[in-house]
Amino acid sequence: MIKSMLSSGMSQNRVALVLKINRKTVVRTMLIEALKSHFNTRMNNLKKRRALIVQFDDLETFEHSKCKPLSITLAVEEETRRILGYEVSSMRAKGMLAKKARQIYGHRKDGRRRARRLLFNSLRPIVREEATFKSDSNPHYPPSVKLYFPRAKHLRFEGKRGSLGGQGELKKVKFDPIYSLNHTCAMLRANVNRLFRKTWCTTKRMDRLHAHLALYVDFHNSRLIPQREAG
Repeated sequence: MIKSMLSSGMSQNRVALVLKINRKTVVRTMLIEALKSHFNTRMNNLKKRRALIVQFDDLETFEHSKCKPLSITLAVEEETRRILGYEVSSMRAKGMLAKKARQIYGHRKDGRRRARRLLFNSLRPIVREEATFKSDSNPHYPPSVKLYFPRAKHLRFEGKRGSLGGQGELKKVKFDPIYSLNHTCAMLRANVNRLFRKTWCTTKRMDRLHAHLALYVDFHNSRLIPQREAG
């Protein structure tokens, strides 16, 4: 029940209130179930056919303050919207918050390159060598694809303006070439409370965000998307 609730937009405090248990029990259960969920996702992805078309991008959130942004690098199979993998990393604040962030927290490490490489390395057993990768036009993406999938094709598309629906993740266009990825990001924002666009439930620790995502990814792949034939 805790896993389902935390994967359905409920906060830790609300789960504790509804189930009439201590919030610490919710946290301990989440951490234990996260290990099981991570294993389940890996094994289930290995059992299915290797993905032929993969969409990937970064989803941004923050820990404690918008001056401390985080990046979730996500890869999704185009046909099924099955989540193939994810990595969480720190990044530097951008725009008007950049100067304020440096004054308060100093220079923040940007771990997105390492996260992409960890993600692509984990995709090797579950994605075909000659697969097609789709992403936006971020100039840092091609080297990671080329390094781990030298025989793959990488298609890049110009980023589009977000629509009101899907908390800004769905794009305001008639045809979105990376719709499966953007739809999955919208589902993440709708079902993981700490990723809501406007919420007072924020991530305090990066490892807890990773654990919460492990619960949701297993729930997403096994319960929320249509199940296709295994390979």
